[in-house]
Amino acid sequence: MAQLIDSEYGGTALIADPIHRYIQFTVPEKKGETTEKALIDSPWVQRLRYIYQLQSARWVYPAAEHSRFQHSLGAMHLAGEFAKHLYPSLRKVLGEECPSAPFIEGYMRVTGLLHDIGHGPFGHFFDDNFLHNYDLTHEDLGQTIIQKHLGDIIRQLRRSPSGPFAAGEELRPEDIAFPIKKDGKEDHRKPKWVRFLQPLTGGIFTFDNLDYVSRDSYMCGVHPGPIDRERLIHYTFFTPKGLTVHKAGNSALTMFLNARLYLYTNVYYHRTTRAIDLHLRDIFPDTMKLLFPGNPLEHMDEYLYLTDWSLLEEVSRWRRKKGEVEALAKEWESVLRREVKWKMAYDRTLSLNELRYGVALIQDADWEKRIRAGLPAAARDLIFRVDMATQDPRPENPFAMGKKQIHIFDPSTGEITKESLAELFEFIPSKVVQFRVFALDHDHDQLLAEVAESALKGQSPAVKTSV
Repeated sequence: MAQLIDSEYGGTALIADPIHRYIQFTVPEKKGETTEKALIDSPWVQRLRYIYQLQSARWVYPAAEHSRFQHSLGAMHLAGEFAKHLYPSLRKVLGEECPSAPFIEGYMRVTGLLHDIGHGPFGHFFDDNFLHNYDLTHEDLGQTIIQKHLGDIIRQLRRSPSGPFAAGEELRPEDIAFPIKKDGKEDHRKPKWVRFLQPLTGGIFTFDNLDYVSRDSYMCGVHPGPIDRERLIHYTFFTPKGLTVHKAGNSALTMFLNARLYLYTNVYYHRTTRAIDLHLRDIFPDTMKLLFPGNPLEHMDEYLYLTDWSLLEEVSRWRRKKGEVEALAKEWESVLRREVKWKMAYDRTLSLNELRYGVALIQDADWEKRIRAGLPAAARDLIFRVDMATQDPRPENPFAMGKKQIHIFDPSTGEITKESLAELFEFIPSKVVQFRVFALDHDHDQLLAEVAESALKGQSPAVKTSV
């Protein structure tokens, strides 16, 4: 009897989670076995405990102290749920080309766990304000970490929570790394099952964004509307054309896309979040010159220990130093005390579907020049910044989504098409731009607002107020 109980509960363990209740993962059944536990406990994955999920937004939403580690566990769980649900249809389409169900589950779960492994401090801000200098993103670093630093563990995995892989099946780190690059090229040399699963990593609804929309809204205490993960997964399946959504799942997909748009507008691109980022943008290059030796790909040992925690701890020590870091230390002290430097003077959320605003997506600095040129002579030296936060709520062209293409199945006609997506997306904008002007105080809000409005409309400014 004891053996039966051990076989039922051995080999897996549970992690409590506020979003998914419990997340299952594999643990050794015998000495020397390599399981998901080894991957979760590895230094690279544990490093994610010290990188905040919401970078600057945590200074706006006090409860949002969760980490990339928590999100990665949630993504692993959802990736596994997708795999278990989709396997019968994937097998039906691919036949003998399809690996075993536990192997597909293991592949998806490891991909989910490691999809954010390359992130640096301040997440996407770090990409734009440091990695950009080396023509890198966190996805490039993630692919390197997966293949060069976690590859040995990945190759030794032989089972998922549902059971052992089939004989001879082995996860390849290069296949795990492949879908992580958002703008990576299609590779027809990859197994068909890898390419079929790719939209679940970088498409319009994925194990990644289904977890972070649910988790971030919960942790921030905001309510963007229903996020029906279970219904969306249930009505997703594979056909010979690829990933397909049953028409009965359309409402769940639309609700999710609208919830994600709400989070971008009200959390990720909150005015104070962006104001803090503006301040950080001014001091980050000089900070990183002091903290890090150069291209992370050439200094991976140091990158392992570069996190939000290490960076914030180091800059907080600068308060006690003199010399070259003194001015920088004062700026960081202001940030750490949440003394918001930039005040919002003007704000407009633009959909590119609004033809009355023929907004070309030019650089922030070019918009600053346009606005400055429209200011009265007495105000030409006014200090202000333009901030443009761009979001893509859904694919601009639903017929040409490339490797992320999904299809809709209509049971009334029996047709599987991508044309139905146009109707589904009709009321969701393809691109949203939050255009803001920030100044050091509110003394010239009306003036900046009038000139910015005129600049957006492509008109010569007609300022009605004196300076």
